[in-house]
Order: sequence, then structure tokens, then C-alpha cells
Amino acid sequence: MSTTTVSPGNDTAPDAALIAARDHALAESGWGQGFRLVQPRNPSFWVFLLGVVAGVATVVQIASQAAALYPVAVAAGVLAFTLYGVVWWVFLRLHDRSVPRPVSLVATAFVWGGTAGTFWMAVHANDALLSLYGKLFGTAWSTAWGAAFAAPVIEEFAKATALVLLLGLAAHLVRSPYDGFVIGAFAGLGFQVAEDMLYTAQTSAVNFGSEQLHSAIETILLRGALGVVSHTLFSALFCAGLVWFLGRPRAERNRALGAGLMLTAMVFHFLWDAADAIGNSVFGSTAFAALVMGVVIVVALVLVRVVAHRASRVPRGWLRDVLAPEVEQGVVTAAEVDAVVGDRGARRRHLRGAAHGRRRARHLLEAVRGLAAVIAAGQDVETARAEVERVRGSETPDSVSSPA
Repeated sequence: MSTTTVSPGNDTAPDAALIAARDHALAESGWGQGFRLVQPRNPSFWVFLLGVVAGVATVVQIASQAAALYPVAVAAGVLAFTLYGVVWWVFLRLHDRSVPRPVSLVATAFVWGGTAGTFWMAVHANDALLSLYGKLFGTAWSTAWGAAFAAPVIEEFAKATALVLLLGLAAHLVRSPYDGFVIGAFAGLGFQVAEDMLYTAQTSAVNFGSEQLHSAIETILLRGALGVVSHTLFSALFCAGLVWFLGRPRAERNRALGAGLMLTAMVFHFLWDAADAIGNSVFGSTAFAALVMGVVIVVALVLVRVVAHRASRVPRGWLRDVLAPEVEQGVVTAAEVDAVVGDRGARRRHLRGAAHGRRRARHLLEAVRGLAAVIAAGQDVETARAEVERVRGSETPDSVSSPA
């Protein structure tokens, strides 16, 4: 929804072309439209419900057995990786700012990844394929290479089903490659947290339940540190690629880029799981696994930054179109919109050059962002505009002279 109400002191209506561009941006992005999970007439809802229930049933079965044998390890893993997941959740939400997805949407992806994706699909499919590998190639090969030739394909497609389901449940909210990037990240985070909890219990079983806390802490520290490049990142790349492949919006269709990103995510996953085997086969020592992991970490982090920047061009363009009439009306400045729409570097440069203090400038950018959200939601625009003016004219501690 758009509004043509002008700001106080300006009786000129916004340019019709700017209003049309704003309306188009809001319609194309789905910004301001809600997400409803419970849709009894939508088959996607029943698939979601079936997958989550089946996944939870497997979780209960595994957790009840593990908790009876290794209660300390299970408790430590659940507590540590719950906190770990919260930190990741906050980090991802802070980076989903241009046209933010509803919390309920990304929560649905997270739940699917942590239940159905992990325990309904991946656990059973991995076990079946590893058993087949053992029969075909022997136990030694399966132990060394089996996970690397099973998990990348099975798990990346399992996590991506969260995006496919959300296309069925809320196609109006999955409109750009960055939507795929964010949804994939949250589905991957759910998968990662669930898998890390499972591994914490399994490593205690290796020592027959002795030194449960010591084994759990080792697993928590190792997987927590390596989790910087793991399912969350792989799935973000894969799902961004899937949206580019599908073409949402159609102008963004790039099947070569999309297929390449999906393949790249699986290659990263393969190298991650095969690091020990590659170290032994190529370098003659598992010590070189750290070299393989180091290369994957550096390349993956650089790539994910590049992909996130390119994928966010569409939502950043929508945000600019939403705020363009406010610039013409004099409510916000072009420099403020550039900082809100731009990347972290653009915001940093804007704050550094702020004439009235970084703190006031930071609050002002948040107010401008809030104004865009209010416009998208069709709420009280005048109140949001007044808040921008209030922050612009307010005094903050870093702009007030210290007492003599």
C-alpha cells in the first residue's frame, strides 16, 4: 500500500512516477504482507505438517535412547547448541534488513530444517546410502569417503525443500535471490543445530559413556568453531542459486549462475566432509585436513559475501523505490537513503561524515528504515515521518557539550 500524504510544510503531491514505482516495488516484493502457515486447503501445509511430525518422532526416539545412556552429554549439547543457535539467529536477522522477511516465515524454515530436513530425510537417506556404499565398496572406503559422497547431495536438497515448501505456502514473499539466501540460511541453521546436538551424544558413545562432559565439550568447541562454514552457509548459497535458477523475479533469472551456485555449495560440502580422506590420500596424513578446511573456509566466506551483495541488489532497489517519494518531499535526504540502502561500508562512511554526531546519525537511519517499514505496512505514515524529524532535531549525548 502506498500513500500520497505530504509532509508538513510541503503541499506538492509526490511525482506520480515515483508513487507508481513505489507501488510496483511493494507489490513485487510482497513487503508488508503477512505469512500464514496454517492453510488447510494448501497441500504444502500438510507436507510441512507430515515432515515435522515425522522428524519430531525420530528426534524423540533418538533423544530418549541417548538421554538414558548419556544424560550429561545430551544436556550439555542441547544447552550449548541452543545458545549457539540463538547467536546465529540474531546475526542472520541483523543482516536481513533491506526488505526483511517475517519472523514467522524464517522460523518455519528453521523448524523444517531442524526436524524434517534432518531427521525425516537426511538421517534415513544417509544411513541407507552409506549401507549401500559399504556393500559395494567395502567398509574401509565407506568409512573414509562415504559421508562425502552421500551428505552433500542428500543434505543440500533436504534443506532446500524448506524453500520449495515456502514457495507453495507464501510465493508472494519469496521474490528475490536474497529471499532464497535468507531462507536457506535459516533452514541450514536449523539443520546445523539439530545435527550438532546429535553429534554431541554420538561422540560420548565412542567412549562408552565415560568422560561424557569432556567428550561433549570437545565436540561443542570443535563444531561450534567450524560451524562458521557449515550448513548455514552451504544452504544459503544453494537456495540463492535455486531462486536464480527459477527466476524470481523473472528479470533475475540466470540458470547458469543458479546451477553453478548449487553445485558450488555441494562441492564445498564434499570437501568439508572429505577433508580427512583427502589429507590421507593426497598428502599421506590426516594432519593436512586442516589445510583443506582452511582453503574451504577462506574461499567460502569470500564467495558468500559476494553472493549476498549481488543477491541483495533487488531488495535494496525495492527499498530505494519505497523511500524515493520521501526524498522528493524532503522528509529524508538522498544521502540518508544511500546509507540505508547501501552496504555496511556505505553506512560507515555516512556515519563518519555525520555533522551532528554518529549516534544521532545512527538513530536517524533507523528511523528512516522504520519509515519504510511503516509505508510498506500501510500504517500511520505521518507518525513515522514525525519520528524522523524528531530524531533529526534531537540532541544526543555525543552531540551535547560536556559541562564545565
